[in-house]
Amino acid sequence: MAHPQIAVFAREANGQAERLRAIEGQKTLLGRTMHAIAYDELHDEIYVTQQFGQGILVFRGEATGEEPPLRVINGSKTQLIAPDRLAVDPVHDEIYVPEGVKLLVYPRTANGDVAPIRVITGPDTGIGATRAVTVDPVRNLIIAASQEWGSDDENRARGSELRIFPRLANGNVKPLRVISGLRGMGNLAMHSPSGLIFSMQTKYVGVWHIDDNGRVPPRFTIGGPDGIFRQGRGLALDPKNQSVIASDKELNAVLTFRVPEIFAPGTIAERR
Repeated sequence: MAHPQIAVFAREANGQAERLRAIEGQKTLLGRTMHAIAYDELHDEIYVTQQFGQGILVFRGEATGEEPPLRVINGSKTQLIAPDRLAVDPVHDEIYVPEGVKLLVYPRTANGDVAPIRVITGPDTGIGATRAVTVDPVRNLIIAASQEWGSDDENRARGSELRIFPRLANGNVKPLRVISGLRGMGNLAMHSPSGLIFSMQTKYVGVWHIDDNGRVPPRFTIGGPDGIFRQGRGLALDPKNQSVIASDKELNAVLTFRVPEIFAPGTIAERR
């Protein structure tokens, strides 16, 4: 059984590195099943989902030990049932949480039994089994990864799609664009300056552009498709150091890739 904790390591840690500190213990309210974590650099806060508790926990960026969360989003009004992933927009002060066929949006400072301020859901959205989300605060867009179903067998998934919505979308709205044919349902990350969407596929990290549409190949792939990844899950960007950070469930590891060619200015125009 996994030990519920948020462990902090040095950025350049390697191998059997010791953690610098950890948020852990009963007062933290952390659970064994946590599949997403987000850091808000602007407000120095850590956000994490809590599936068993049906909530979202928010901690100080420097929290350590058995420190309780600053805020907890939880209760019947929230519509949270089994939150798995999340994204934070510190520019517009919002939190985005996929919840089945819904995409829920909360104020960043929400606390307690708070209803979402917007809910993207309905047949026109095409959202189904939504598992991951990211946001582009520069272009005011939301990117949601949801399951794509084969027409020949409604009970068998054939891949996943990235559905791009206006940030202020609410209700049954059609996506602006759909990037289809992906393989995997790991986390997403957005690099707004370049317009690049990073998607953790099962065996590699795929990189698409916010203007892509339809069944198009990734602009870049990292770590695969037959590379080191076995069951890729977590994903984060470190643009300052031109790096992509990803976790793998089977390897029980966090992997860092330095990819200056992806973050270099003009790269996208050259690859079109």
